[in-house]
Amino acid sequence: MAILGFLSSTTGRWARVLVGALLVVIGAVAGGWATLLAVVGAVFVLVGALDVCLLAPLFGKPLSGKAFRAAQRG
Repeated sequence: MAILGFLSSTTGRWARVLVGALLVVIGAVAGGWATLLAVVGAVFVLVGALDVCLLAPLFGKPLSGKAFRAAQRG
């Protein structure tokens, strides 16, 4: 559960955006099958920017990062 707390935090969001951007660059430069890295990276950037945690519903938590943080506090 600690990983979900990190992923929903501001630091976790920035980490997802930065890792996603790195994957996009690597996928774009390498080309070929590595283009799939760019697609995965774009998903990371998107969920980080939209404050969404895709793993949270697997543990019965809300998808929205804001709702997840509110549930942790209360």
